[in-house]
Amino acid sequence: MTVIYGIILLGFLVFIHEAGHFIFARLFGVEVESFSLGMGPVLLHKKIGRTDFRLSLLPFGGYCGMKGENESEFFDSPKDSLYGANAFFRAAIGFAGPLFNLIFAVTAYFLVAIIGYSYFSAGNTVKIVTETYPEMHSAAWDGGIRSGDKIISMNGTEILDFSDIYSFVAMHADEDVSVDVLRDGQKLSFVVHTDMDTSTGEGKIGVMSDPSSVERRESRRYGFFQAVGQGFIETRDTIAMTFKGISLLFKGLEPDKAVSGPARITTMLGSTAKNGFEAGFRTGICSVLQFMALISVSLFLMNLLPFPILDGWLVLTSLIEAIFKIRLSSNVRIAVQFVGIALIALMFGFAVLSDLKYFWSSLK
Repeated sequence: MTVIYGIILLGFLVFIHEAGHFIFARLFGVEVESFSLGMGPVLLHKKIGRTDFRLSLLPFGGYCGMKGENESEFFDSPKDSLYGANAFFRAAIGFAGPLFNLIFAVTAYFLVAIIGYSYFSAGNTVKIVTETYPEMHSAAWDGGIRSGDKIISMNGTEILDFSDIYSFVAMHADEDVSVDVLRDGQKLSFVVHTDMDTSTGEGKIGVMSDPSSVERRESRRYGFFQAVGQGFIETRDTIAMTFKGISLLFKGLEPDKAVSGPARITTMLGSTAKNGFEAGFRTGICSVLQFMALISVSLFLMNLLPFPILDGWLVLTSLIEAIFKIRLSSNVRIAVQFVGIALIALMFGFAVLSDLKYFWSSLK
């Protein structure tokens, strides 16, 4: 069931993306010949109007097939085809898929802010990890923090419990972090340079929680307008986190462990749904929405890369045509597409190998 949950949720994100292309294509008069959830051989299909709606065998991905998009010559394309449309309209059609993923992310974070969720966490009084595991490193100890200190803020962000500490540190690997603590009723400030877990890219400072302080807690719930703002803030932070994650690849992060392919993403989505709902309905809904928002932001950014066969390439070439009145010849377009397909295939192959290695290691 875990895999089925994951396929359904990932399929929904694909549907959102392709729906963006579909809606904008029809808005600008471009005929959509096919709309598929999944790739490969068609399992089911039904033609409605001029569009053949399909359910295909491979659950990873989908497509919105527009008239004329695969033609080798497109200088005299009919107006209801992709390359017969105004170049600015074509750029908008290409951008619409990623845009709908971004809108979904904002909406998901907005709903989480309104719904709220319960969770279990220890308090924010910490213990230095080396006292229990001498072989480990503690950046917190190096920075001046001691067992029994109560962490109250990090870089000015209020810390309420240990989950706040974990979340904040995880997102600030290999960075100087300003930490405020209470020690014997006195407020002290330290600067801690976080370590980086090379297998995940997460930051670490070498502290442990007090198990006896674990209790059920409630996340903050926002009013409507505050939740709207929170939706944009969380989406912005997720985008920044994604770029930061990419930068960590150049700081010793192990790509084969940190990069997830479609199989692992599907499994993680399914596990998040299953475990979240076991903890409670609100917790399940919020866990799924947060994870789907994270993936949706990744889809937004990935699809805007200016690689052939990705949306970013259509947007880029369409804007160049609109502004400079330059349209690539069919020969150049085909040659560049081959290069783009090779690059995408290489990245996809790496992600799949990463998945296989992950699942193989988990079986040992």
